[in-house]
Amino acid sequence: MIDKFGNAFYLIIYLAHFIIVGSYAYQLVFDTKKFLKGRGVDKTATLITRFAGSFMIATVLMAIYVAFVRSDGLVATWAFFNLVFIMNVSILVVNFYTLKIDKTGLTKKTRNDGIYAPLVLVIISAILCYGLADKIYV
Repeated sequence: MIDKFGNAFYLIIYLAHFIIVGSYAYQLVFDTKKFLKGRGVDKTATLITRFAGSFMIATVLMAIYVAFVRSDGLVATWAFFNLVFIMNVSILVVNFYTLKIDKTGLTKKTRNDGIYAPLVLVIISAILCYGLADKIYV
């Protein structure tokens, strides 16, 4: 397994990235009421919340396939890694705009994890794209 990633460091941050994404996916899709309530959002946001979570589920399933099922492992998977990076950057920019500039729909329960979590994911996914370049860009 480690040989697919070159060393344990990249395997660990790959797992960390997709465990974080998977955690959010679980909250959005399967623990929606609690997720919304914790942020002061009405239950009428359930459909769009689960819609967003479904993209995260798809990403995690693809990550599992690439790392653990695909016979070639990470070889030539640049499109997946770059898409994940671009999604993370997009989420960070949109959330920053929403939380700090536009402020539409914010409540007293709104937290800055909408900025911090995507920032961490951007950093991790950038490290993965750069560090695994010899494998994913083949």
